[in-house]
Amino acid sequence: MTAAAGAQPIEVFIADYRNAAHATALVGLLDAYAGDPAGGGAPLDPAVLADLPSALAARPQAFTVLAYDGGQPVGLINCIEGFSTFACKPLVNVHDVVVLPSHRGQRVAQKMFSLVEEEARRRGACKLTLEVLSGNTPALRAYEREGFAGYQLDPAFGTAVFLQKKL
Repeated sequence: MTAAAGAQPIEVFIADYRNAAHATALVGLLDAYAGDPAGGGAPLDPAVLADLPSALAARPQAFTVLAYDGGQPVGLINCIEGFSTFACKPLVNVHDVVVLPSHRGQRVAQKMFSLVEEEARRRGACKLTLEVLSGNTPALRAYEREGFAGYQLDPAFGTAVFLQKKL
């Protein structure tokens, strides 16, 4: 979808965690996502909201892409650099993808993923990874459009499965 005559296009950029407006956008968008059923359906703890920007700023392996429509934040992608031992290169894990309901279907995620990929390449990453809930069909379709796919090493062992153990 293109911007209407006179309307500003969606702007995407890498957030500066120490910039108050960027920090506010980050926690506001992430809290909106957490409250959505796809994000768990509960708001984030106030301590997380207060501490997240400075905690991310302390980690050079983290970066966030923000999307704005005019002066309003409408999307974000949080990324954390990891390491692929098989490739002996960095990888970038896409940890959170948020697009506000008002802007879904407008290819905001596509614009953000373009910048994520650019930053990952700048960092020398060999791949992007992400996890998604199997029932989140719109997100799965968006990720597939961006080139993401399940993977396997040997078909006899099946496809990769994401697991977690909370500490």
